[in-house]
Amino acid sequence: MDKGFAPAKVNLALHVTGLGADGYHRLDSLVVFAGTGDQIAATPARDLTLTVGGPFAHGVPTDDTNLVLRAARALRDARGVQKGAALRLTKNLPHGAGLGGGSSDAAATLKLLAQLWGVDPLSPDAPEVLALGSDVPACLRAPAPLRMRGRGEVLDPLPRLPTMGLVLVNPGAALPTRDVFQALAVKENPPLPDPPETKRPEDFAAWLKTLRNDLQAPAETLAPSVKEALELLRRTPGVLAAMMSGSGATCVGVTKDAGTARNAARVIQVAKQGWWVAPAPMLA
Repeated sequence: MDKGFAPAKVNLALHVTGLGADGYHRLDSLVVFAGTGDQIAATPARDLTLTVGGPFAHGVPTDDTNLVLRAARALRDARGVQKGAALRLTKNLPHGAGLGGGSSDAAATLKLLAQLWGVDPLSPDAPEVLALGSDVPACLRAPAPLRMRGRGEVLDPLPRLPTMGLVLVNPGAALPTRDVFQALAVKENPPLPDPPETKRPEDFAAWLKTLRNDLQAPAETLAPSVKEALELLRRTPGVLAAMMSGSGATCVGVTKDAGTARNAARVIQVAKQGWWVAPAPMLA
């Protein structure tokens, strides 16, 4: 059995810069990956099948509406593979959480099956990859931090970021991405400034505080607990900056290291025992 890791995709900033004629929003986003996420396993088989387990398995489809199977079929068709695979997804990330869970699962599947089947992997700029979803190209670059623009197809590496920790907090609200984008009032906003080159987490966090997530306001309207989560993170000792990831509802606290993230997570877990809280290192 071969295994793959699908890390949580975290948007430390997300600026919406326009709406294209194709109906897709144009983004300018600072993307990093966390050392927590879903797991994918694959064993050789005649057909393509999917089973799902883990704490957030309930409600996850196992048919072709799941991005894991769609990714598997896309690779098989693109490379002319005649084999199949029995896929097992362990769902550790909550649904509708703004952490790119389905896209990261799809990217991990593409990498895993390319190894299992002995074929060349699909590149992030392959049309088959973008057809799976706007976040899949970025997730194929994981764990490298990057700047994501356009629909998600324009990917640029970032200067080496400081070593930092992350505290992921989801207040139990699922926010469909489409609903959040539809509630966005202003669709043309300034892009991201260039990130600073610094080795100090404190300096990087100070820069993060000058950035935005343009989806935060509509997300807070749809799920007021997002604002509560952000306020709690900002009050928690050790959290240098806090922001909402993607379209929410997961909020993220940035800390100077993974140990500080674990301490901050314990404080929040005690205060909000019904919330999902996960400390993790920021991958590089």
